[in-house]
Amino acid sequence: METPSLPDAVLPPPPPAAEPLQFTGNGAEYFRIWIVNLALTIVTLGIYSAWAKVRRLQYFHRNTLLAGSGFDYHGRPLAILKGRIIAVVMVSGTNFLFDYDPEYGLVALVAVIAVLPWLLVRSIAFRLRNTSWRGVRFDFHGAGLQGYRVFLVWPLLALVSFGLLWPSAHSRLVSFQRNHAAFGGSRFSFRGTIGDFYKVYLLTSLLFSVVPVALFALVMFALSAGASYSVQTIMVSIGVVCFYGALLSGGPFLVSRLQNLIWNRTRLESHEFRSDVKFGKLLWITLGNLALTIITLGLFRPFAAIRTARYRVGCVTLIPSESLEGFVGRRIEEVGAVGEEVGEFLDIDIAL
Repeated sequence: METPSLPDAVLPPPPPAAEPLQFTGNGAEYFRIWIVNLALTIVTLGIYSAWAKVRRLQYFHRNTLLAGSGFDYHGRPLAILKGRIIAVVMVSGTNFLFDYDPEYGLVALVAVIAVLPWLLVRSIAFRLRNTSWRGVRFDFHGAGLQGYRVFLVWPLLALVSFGLLWPSAHSRLVSFQRNHAAFGGSRFSFRGTIGDFYKVYLLTSLLFSVVPVALFALVMFALSAGASYSVQTIMVSIGVVCFYGALLSGGPFLVSRLQNLIWNRTRLESHEFRSDVKFGKLLWITLGNLALTIITLGLFRPFAAIRTARYRVGCVTLIPSESLEGFVGRRIEEVGAVGEEVGEFLDIDIAL
């Protein structure tokens, strides 16, 4: 008598494949946008800069692809222009009052400092709420009081501590931005620690200060040891090259470490991100961009921006925990149910 076979076990579906981001921008295309933006901004005495920013952000957003779909930017130039007018009035008005009467200038400066964190929070919200992917907009839920701690209290503490508290201030800024950001109704979260930021800044400071100082000491020792003129010349040349090499490499080193730290500690609900920017590769791109920008008297700048964006965006990967189609579908339903928040008067962007 045959034993009936058991039905095959129902296996769970395989996890979704990782989705690397792609940047498809083209240097020649962006050069045309850049040169027109520059010309019109000069001709209009800066007024067109708001429209130029929208064109630039739309180009970079739409050429940043995730799972084959590009992002989009919906910001209105008039809101950006309004923010820039406010920034110019605050700065020029404060300078005028300082020239007229230092006491009035001090009062104006205190007023600017008091309102600036609120404006910066509104600017972050403006940028995210005008960014979308597959029809779902991002959002920001940060409150003004939290913004005062992030944009005012901690920077002042970093200043009076001669920069020793800056990694702590930076950690709180990133946490504020990430933990209050959302995609539709889904919240982002950030799991980085203050110690993570101190580690990055400590390594960068060693590259910026300890390495050049050690090279300088080595050169001075060689010079004081009675070496021949030719040897002295070689040592000085090596020291100068290494010194400036250390200074030029500090920026790419910091950028690569911070990007990897921030994205590797960021989640969107249960979805994770991975970033793998290589310092050597970013340094090579940065030095090449710098050299070509100098040689072309600045005309290579748009091509440099494209090269950098292509590499940095391509180093970020989304590790989804479920199908993106289902995840995005639920976000679209949520947005359709509650509607989109619109604050015409509060739409403002003071960031350049």
